[in-house]
Amino acid sequence: MPSSTSPHPDQRGVEPHPDKPRNANGVVDYTPYPDSSLQISTSRRGIQQKIINLYCGKASEENMQVYAEKAIYDDPFSYCDTRYKIAGQWYGLPKLFSRLESLATEVTSSTEHELVWKQRHRYTFAGIHVSKTVDSLVSLRLEGEVPNEKVVYHKEMWNEKDYSHEGIGALMKKLNGDKLTSVTKPPESA
Repeated sequence: MPSSTSPHPDQRGVEPHPDKPRNANGVVDYTPYPDSSLQISTSRRGIQQKIINLYCGKASEENMQVYAEKAIYDDPFSYCDTRYKIAGQWYGLPKLFSRLESLATEVTSSTEHELVWKQRHRYTFAGIHVSKTVDSLVSLRLEGEVPNEKVVYHKEMWNEKDYSHEGIGALMKKLNGDKLTSVTKPPESA
């Protein structure tokens, strides 16, 4: 990995904090309703599609270019602070899962610097062929001018929880983010 890569200078300042989507009864609801999806620009659709491609196990240098070099990726299992470390996560998915499927999405917000959607995704574990379907909220913080916006913070929340960045859980997430590239070996140009 290039030694000049360093974390985003304002990691916590760029973290998205979207409103949790709620249903008609006011209950937090991560179930995507595609018919309710907001219309977004062609460039934003391109960003979303590249991220969905990654969730579907299609890690490529082209899809990885959606991220800024000093981007952050934050989900229940990993915290990565460079595009190269993020690539380690995406290039690792096909090693764990025999099938990755995007079942539904619903864009809930598209503002000047954020793109947020709910998604339903099915993960089928390699070898044992057991599937797990997860509803989550994907929040992207974007910087740059259209059509050259880049993701500087990618946050995914499962089970209506916003995960803490403290304690043993945060340490495990950071360790996973820092070390997975040595196992998955993404191209350094990713």
